[in-house]
This record gives sequence, structure tokens and C-alpha cells, in this order.
Amino acid sequence: MPPRRHLNLVDRGRALAWVQEGIRLREIAARLGCSHSVIVRLRQRFLATGSVETRSRSGRPRSTTQRQDRYITRQALQTRTTTASTIRRRLRVATNTDINEQTVRNRLHDQTLHARRQLGRILLTPRHMMARLAWSTRHLRWNRQQWAQVLFSDESRFSLEHDEGRTRVWRRTGERMIPACVRERRAYRGGSVMVWAGISEHHRTPLYHVRGNLNALVYRDQILRPQVLPMLCQIGPHAVLQDDNAAPTSSTACGRLPPAGTDQQDGLASQQSRHEPYRACVGHVGPSCSRESCSTCKPPTAARSSARVAGHPPG
Repeated sequence: MPPRRHLNLVDRGRALAWVQEGIRLREIAARLGCSHSVIVRLRQRFLATGSVETRSRSGRPRSTTQRQDRYITRQALQTRTTTASTIRRRLRVATNTDINEQTVRNRLHDQTLHARRQLGRILLTPRHMMARLAWSTRHLRWNRQQWAQVLFSDESRFSLEHDEGRTRVWRRTGERMIPACVRERRAYRGGSVMVWAGISEHHRTPLYHVRGNLNALVYRDQILRPQVLPMLCQIGPHAVLQDDNAAPTSSTACGRLPPAGTDQQDGLASQQSRHEPYRACVGHVGPSCSRESCSTCKPPTAARSSARVAGHPPG
């Protein structure tokens, strides 16, 4: 094993103590496993400065100028997904300066730019954006008591294939949500598992595992009847269901059938509105689903039934 050329701070202190005890320098070097010249320079430094600390060095000269550093930063900010090797090639073409890819990363790190995974989001069309704004404006002044009457429900599909997320972007702290650092993707990929649940301020439904495909009949028979209606009756006579307007939930199979166990006049009088992309269908529980009727009758067929169910004209 070759002798060491550098000593840490503890070994320097030990070597200096042995020097002051009068031990020969070669013996000290043998004890520490270093070269004889290392101990000689250590003693000379202590006699000259009174310290065993290593003096500061200027280091290796920078391979890029400030102008080239700004060029590297500008390339990363103009195209957030560009790689260090691409910036290196562009710099070589523009300034005839060949540097290492790690040097490019170091210059970007100096500007607090670090490679991070892109944030994924669902693709929104202009129609989606306008509908979201309209829905938010309508409910802007709702108080807490009004929101407490709302049962929010949704089904979620969890993909069994994860996104590798190998695409990186150069960004600073706090720039995670800017458009240049966001990658749009489709909602689902690969195999998946679907679950459904609903929550309100004081209530929540059990998490229901949807086996197979979610169609109108499955939504009506396995979710609306056993899950939604009992929960709406618990919330109160003015309960509101907020669900999405996917094809199974907006099918006529969930809206035209008469309530199970009740006559046509004991249905749900509701006001229905749809908003993209939530596509919310809002149903107000009528007087027939009061505390007394909830304890004596079976749940109606559709929690978010329209005026077709109750036999009332729309509006």
C-alpha cells in the first residue's frame, strides 16, 4: 500500500505532539503510514504559521466565463427538458468551448436549477376551464352550513403501471407548478383498480371496490342504492350529491327508473346541473326522504334523479 500524501486534522495533531516529544520524523511517518516529506512539511508549516491547518488554495481555474455561464442558464430556461449533453454541444458550437457535462450541471446548480421530475396533470380543454370557473363562481359565497349538506363522491382508478418519470426539467425552488415544468398526460394507463367513495363534512361512505367495468347498472345497483341513498338520508332533507358526469353515472338507467319500494310521487325532486370537468350532477333530497320516511322505506333507485323520476317538470 503506497504511503499517504495527506493527513487529516487528528493525525496532524498527533504528529505535532510526537515532534515536540523529540521522536524522529521518519519514525513518526512510519507510525502514521505516510511519507517522510509529509511530516517535514507539517513541521515547517507549524513553525512558520503556528497552525497545522491547510492553507486555502485558489483551486482549479474555471473553464467557463460569466458570459458562458449565462448562456448555459438561458438554454436550460428556454427549454426546460433539455439535457446537459445538449447544452454542452450548443455551447461548443456557439463559443468553441468544450466542457464536461458535469460542468454544465454545476453551473446550473449555481443558479439554483436542479433536475426534477415533471409534474403531471390531466389535459384540460378550454371548455373544461370555463366550466370550472363558472362552477366556482356560482358557489363562491356558500357558507359552511351549505357545504355541510353536500356529499362529494367520485370513483378513482389506480394504475398498476407506474410512470417511470425519466424526463427531467431544470427548475428553481417554487417553480414546480409553472407550465414549462409540467407534463400533461392521460388519466389512466395500463391495468388498474377502481374504487368509489363519498364524503361530506360529518359523514363518509365505505370505500367500495368496483369489480370489472363501471357501467350504468353497476352504478345504480351497487353504488346508488346501497351506498348513496342511505348516506343522503343521514345528512338531512336538504342533502346534495355532487358526483361526476361520466357515462355510467349520467345514463338514463340511473335516472328514469322509479324509486325502489316507493310510488312515483315519493321520488326525489331534484335540480340537476352538469359542469365540466367535474361534470357535477346535483340532486336535492325532497321532503319524502325526511327522517320518518328514511326509517320506513327502501332507498330510492337513483340519488341524483332528475325531474323525470319525481314526475315534476324541470326547473
